Amino acid sequence: MMEPVLRVNGKNANPNEGNVVTDWPKAIWNLGMILASVALIPFYTTSGSVLLFVVLTYFTLLIGHSAGMHRMMIHRSFKAIKPVERVLIYIGVLVGMSGPYGVIKIHDLRDWAQRQNKCHDFFSHKRSYWQDLWWQLTSRFKFTHPPLLQIEDHLQNDRFYQFLEKTWRLHQIPLAFILYYFGGLPFVVWGIFVRVSVSVVGHWTITYFCHNPGQGRWKVKGAYVQASNLPGLGILTYGECWHNNHHAFPESARIGIEKGQSDPTWHFIEFLKTLGWVIEVKLPRPAELREDLQEQSNNKYLE
Repeated sequence: MMEPVLRVNGKNANPNEGNVVTDWPKAIWNLGMILASVALIPFYTTSGSVLLFVVLTYFTLLIGHSAGMHRMMIHRSFKAIKPVERVLIYIGVLVGMSGPYGVIKIHDLRDWAQRQNKCHDFFSHKRSYWQDLWWQLTSRFKFTHPPLLQIEDHLQNDRFYQFLEKTWRLHQIPLAFILYYFGGLPFVVWGIFVRVSVSVVGHWTITYFCHNPGQGRWKVKGAYVQASNLPGLGILTYGECWHNNHHAFPESARIGIEKGQSDPTWHFIEFLKTLGWVIEVKLPRPAELREDLQEQSNNKYLE
């Protein structure tokens, strides 16, 4: 069977009871980045700064968020030697979404809620795209009866990760100095403000469309929220668009598991494996352990 979400204890908790409330630090950070981008782009744009933005955005998301935070730290689909583990998670912090513990909390509470028989629209993404995006950029869900989240000791007791959790926003500053040295204010505007804005908005945009059921082979039995695959977006999303596969096989380091499903993050993990830097790389569990799944004969969800 699918590996349970061990970090969340949902006893006596209800993912449908509570309210969406403004998270002021989150709102100020995200909206501040977006407003700064809009205000500064007209004055500080060069061809080099746009190229820097494209490269830095893609590779921080692929290496830090998709490989490091999502597939390694959250889903434990592979292990890395400690220096490599820390580098991957640090690059994930530079994406600008949250610290390592914050990312775990955002993900695991949502994943737990989606796998219940019903959950609030904040977790299921059933409102309009603009309403959902506003919530994810500015708000948090205040549970009436919250579940307990227990992060494993090797992460929780790591002083480097504790430091990153407390200071994650500040790590844009040294990067900004480096970018200023090489390209002046255009590099800072596009390499910090625009990159963080697009990374966070892009993350929640893909999340929204991946959780509104469309094309997909697998249905997770008993789960209120099913996921979709988004064909044609594998390279753009580093393989994260094959989200129907991911809901079915969260243990797998490879998400693009079928023919034609491009998965750049998987190729990056394979490369690290050839260097001996990662071990225990997991793939989808065998057929005899899939009793929690229902295969869709027409490759669509029946609403």
